[in-house]
Amino acid sequence: MEQSTGQTCSVTILIAPHFNMAATTGFIDPLRAANYLDGAAYFKWDYVSERGGAVLASNGMQIITQPLSEVVQQRRDMVIVSTSWTPQQHDSAAMRSALWRWARGGATLGALDTGAFLLAQAGLLEGRSATVHYEHMDAFGEMFPNVELSEALCVFDGARITCCGGSAAMDFALQILRGLKGDALANAAARYLFHQSVRPPGTAQNPALLEPLGVAAPPPVRRAIALMEQHLEEPLSIAEICARTGLSHRQMNRLFATHVKTPPALYYRDIRLDRARGLVTQTLMPMSQVALASGFASQVHFSRAYRARFGLPPRRDRIEGRVPFEFRAWPMHRRTTPQGGE
Repeated sequence: MEQSTGQTCSVTILIAPHFNMAATTGFIDPLRAANYLDGAAYFKWDYVSERGGAVLASNGMQIITQPLSEVVQQRRDMVIVSTSWTPQQHDSAAMRSALWRWARGGATLGALDTGAFLLAQAGLLEGRSATVHYEHMDAFGEMFPNVELSEALCVFDGARITCCGGSAAMDFALQILRGLKGDALANAAARYLFHQSVRPPGTAQNPALLEPLGVAAPPPVRRAIALMEQHLEEPLSIAEICARTGLSHRQMNRLFATHVKTPPALYYRDIRLDRARGLVTQTLMPMSQVALASGFASQVHFSRAYRARFGLPPRRDRIEGRVPFEFRAWPMHRRTTPQGGE
């Protein structure tokens, strides 16, 4: 973003129920720090929801908001949509109209976590590049094929800016601050917030399977998992993965047992089922299409494997699974007790 003059940048944070509080406040904090450090009102912001009043975040905290109807006529420089679980449920005519009004008025439209779903549903990301939290990427890709989906932490595409959420929201805001006010103030704000390294746009959400505490699987395992993730719809055989990575079947099993704690066939099946779960709970795709998109030729086999992994069949999960993430008892991509191969 281009550097601004001394005028105040007006920002609206447009939130929906079960939004991510950490991502939202993480986005605002660098702007607050910039104002404080220079003793100037560079940024002002407000929190808005469709109905106004208290809005519950995914962690159980609440934030007080203004009703959308009270601010929609007011000019904004930036509008950031912050949502988390089932964002499509918060799409409405009033929301679309407000977003289009601000866009026509020259506002930069942005999104945190799954907020890009609402921008895309309003038709405001057509032909653009955007990102969402990695858990929701498959659903977004299926629903919005005309949006170029990126696995980066944040994406800047002209007047459309998106971020996957979490701690990346602070990197996102610091990059915006840098563009508007320059390196010196952005660096000062990052230091003030003890954000020691600002990740640049284009940084992958989960780079090279590096674990947050610094433990990484060896290159052959990373290559094998990358092949699995690239072939979810038409799965490769474990023998073919071994051939492509230069490993014997015994070596592959040993490395996965040591570093992944799960046999390769089971790991492959589980990441396909994780993809299926996102499509089941986050889209209205027919179950037959979900099965095929997840590499299961037989819907009966798919339903049986799904139930073994998640404890309930996919059709029931479509109804009962549409609850905020913090109330769900199963982790994505993690399981402590393997349940046999396919």
